[in-house]
Amino acid sequence: MLYSSLNYLSKSESFKEAVIKGIAPDKGLYYPHEIKPLSKVIIKNLNNLSIHDIAYESIKQFIGDSIPKNKLKSIIQETLNFDFPLIKVDENNFSLELFHGPTLAFKDVGARFMARCLGFFNENYKEKITVLVATSGDTGGAVADGFYNVPGVKVVILYPKGKVSAIQEKQMTTLGGNITALEVEGVFDDCQDMVKKAFIDTQINKKIRLTSANSINVARWLPQMFYYFAGYQKASKYKLPVNFSVPSGNFGNLCAGLIAQKLGLPINHFLACTNINDSVPRYLKSGIYDPNPSVQTISNAMDVGNPSNFIRVQKVFNNDIHKLKKQVSGYSFNDNETKKCIKNIYENNKYILDPHGAIGYLGLKKFSKTNPNQIGIFLGTAHPCKFSEVVEKTIKQKIEMPKKLSKILEGEKKSIKIADYSQLKEYLLEN
Repeated sequence: MLYSSLNYLSKSESFKEAVIKGIAPDKGLYYPHEIKPLSKVIIKNLNNLSIHDIAYESIKQFIGDSIPKNKLKSIIQETLNFDFPLIKVDENNFSLELFHGPTLAFKDVGARFMARCLGFFNENYKEKITVLVATSGDTGGAVADGFYNVPGVKVVILYPKGKVSAIQEKQMTTLGGNITALEVEGVFDDCQDMVKKAFIDTQINKKIRLTSANSINVARWLPQMFYYFAGYQKASKYKLPVNFSVPSGNFGNLCAGLIAQKLGLPINHFLACTNINDSVPRYLKSGIYDPNPSVQTISNAMDVGNPSNFIRVQKVFNNDIHKLKKQVSGYSFNDNETKKCIKNIYENNKYILDPHGAIGYLGLKKFSKTNPNQIGIFLGTAHPCKFSEVVEKTIKQKIEMPKKLSKILEGEKKSIKIADYSQLKEYLLEN
């Protein structure tokens, strides 16, 4: 399998080289040359396959010869060592809980998969590789955990000061070792811009082997397909069309679902649900892509003004907005609507939503008004305890803290404050 830059000015690369480089030399995101549908036999017999078998069949063509078969199966086994429960919330709407991994966030799968791929690629290489990543919330914790103590790998995480939850901050600032957190004066888009600048900075790249663990990296992005296979497999018993509602920030998760659909998974429709950072929902209505600067909300992992992966979403449909709109609907909701949803679902259904899941649920309810008798699955992207300050105040109920997080809260925060790109560059070159 070869990958090309979506700027089309760099040479094609193998999966291994695309993972190690993270972003192409021409600043473009890597995208696979071709996507071959799975055999109809596999799709027809999904219910008879384990999640590990499904994951292997769905991902192997994208890996090519970069990782041997047995090693790839081992990586998948180690990555998917927790379940994705499908929980009924109301009559036809379900939460696919993706927060049962080590950091209680959906990004655990991509981070664990990528860490193991990179560890394999780097195991016989004497020079260290630096993973540089920007986060608006859960990515930082998932990457920190996934890469912690991976030999030959140093991790540098940029996060916006005061714009992540207390638990999210602790998850990326207390591990130490090969993990360093940089606290940025600004918003997520500032962090993301700094990361992108570093990747094309010739002075940095002459001295440091740099890669990214954001969803711009193919090894972080593509394993998110596994969620959709797991959710569809569990929902197929209802014998109704299945729609997926995806709380969306950088749009890697939604794009992975679209790849699963291209592989043959019979998903009926996707809902791209955002907070007031609504660049994509506005595009789906107007046909004009006009991203705005990001605005802080209670669903902070989605506070992305200019989502990096949207160019991949467009590529799935060969930049044909009419085809895109047939498969994807876009909705946005503000903080008041989000909190009202959390309150109502708790009072009426005894289910606790986090702010991101609430936005996914709201999208399903809106879509189902004109599309009845269909199964709706919204992605539960993070445990509600990670946003306890907002959720507890909204439902007036204490959320039980999982033991794995209570230990993290006892750790000492260690971060380095930076204000601009020059300070990031100085840190990278000196360390």
